Amino acid sequence: MADEIDTRPASAGSRGRPAHATEDDDREEGEIAADAPSPALPAAHPLEHSWTFWFDNPHGKNKMAAWGSSIRPIHTFSTVEDFWGLYNNIHHPSKLIGGADFHCFKNKIEPKWEDPICANGGKWTISCGRGKSDTLWLHTLLAMIGEQFDYGDEICGAVVSVRSKQERIAIWTKNAANEAAQISIGKQWKEFLDYKDSIGFIVHDDAKKMDKGLKNRYTV
Repeated sequence: MADEIDTRPASAGSRGRPAHATEDDDREEGEIAADAPSPALPAAHPLEHSWTFWFDNPHGKNKMAAWGSSIRPIHTFSTVEDFWGLYNNIHHPSKLIGGADFHCFKNKIEPKWEDPICANGGKWTISCGRGKSDTLWLHTLLAMIGEQFDYGDEICGAVVSVRSKQERIAIWTKNAANEAAQISIGKQWKEFLDYKDSIGFIVHDDAKKMDKGLKNRYTV
């Protein structure tokens, strides 16, 4: 005798699906189940230190205001991803107006002579033509936040200063009296940038005197 055929309607619980059907069969192509786990995000790459970008707006400067009064913090970052997310969405030095200063300092250190961590330090400085500092600035930042300096703990931060005829980049350090550390930082910085000209180190206490005959404490 021929096999009997089940002609009973599917139950309401199965919504008319064949007995072997699953929830996956009801979804449109490419649809993700509501309870499906979210794909794991790639792990962030933390930096050894947190860093803060600061901007010194030339429009906020005037001869009567105290030095550094127009400097404002912009953003603090602590991972490689945070850095690139910010760097790729801000103006590079060549796009800043004359008179602007853009700083990147370790978090909690203000880019001012009066900051207790900066007070006994000084700075190395390089100069270049107007609109030429973008690559030098980026490589300086990467060397700093990537802890490529042997005396990285001596470094407070860096600043790029845009002026009408030239641009300057400076690395600020903590202890000007530590000659070995300062010389090492200056030499390594030149190597990282493939910079061939001599650069000089000025002590902050000397710079405060505004002496036109200001001399470098160290030269490399």
